[in-house]
Amino acid sequence: MKPATAVVVLLAFLAPAAGQEQEGPGLAQCSCECEIVVHTGYALCYDEEYEVARWVGYEFTSDEAEGTVPRKNIFRADPKVSTGSAGPNDYRGSGYDRGHLAPAADFKRSDSAMAGTFYMSNMTPQKPGFNRGIWKRLESQVRNWALQEGVITVITGPILEDTMQAIGPSKVAVPPMFYKVILDRSGPDIKAIGFVLPNESSKKQLSEFAVSVDDVEAAAGIDFFPFLPDNFENELEKQCEPEKWFGR
Repeated sequence: MKPATAVVVLLAFLAPAAGQEQEGPGLAQCSCECEIVVHTGYALCYDEEYEVARWVGYEFTSDEAEGTVPRKNIFRADPKVSTGSAGPNDYRGSGYDRGHLAPAADFKRSDSAMAGTFYMSNMTPQKPGFNRGIWKRLESQVRNWALQEGVITVITGPILEDTMQAIGPSKVAVPPMFYKVILDRSGPDIKAIGFVLPNESSKKQLSEFAVSVDDVEAAAGIDFFPFLPDNFENELEKQCEPEKWFGR
């Protein structure tokens, strides 16, 4: 199967019909015991042990990046998590932001899509300087790539360790690092890139945190894009060519 054809097959499997919820299993797979939860426009894999999502993934188009629905900060527990998700009270007085994994600004196409990003299953404890600084810069850059490329696939999550600080009555884990992987299927140069950033403020350039998708998989213990043909997936995920994304 040719690379372009392989990606089309993958996204045909993932893409929902207009107005429907995003399918999840084709985005990523991990060996942990977590629950796939599907919301309007995105899917996540919730880990009850740590009370955070291992990954959140979605297709992001240029049209969606130009949405105009205003942000509504209605943080609430996720009723679709069968074991019960973390709640807003878990963050109260902790000193951590309720950091989005799927950014609210990526879901301005409808009220339901916007509202869905404020489920606490889509939140992780982030230091304010990180969430409002370099993490926000990376989210803005991803929106620019969606506008430039037409459609990209985005998967985001925390890097979890055995020993982590926890906050709130639910004992929500505080991740030491976060990742993001992006697949551009627009062609003619199909490409992928990953980022791993420590949960702290930074003034470094985003390109300094760029890594291959293979590197993110090793750090997070997750297999991204598992339904791609193996030979194509292996070639794509070993790439680390920031110049293809940021320019020379």
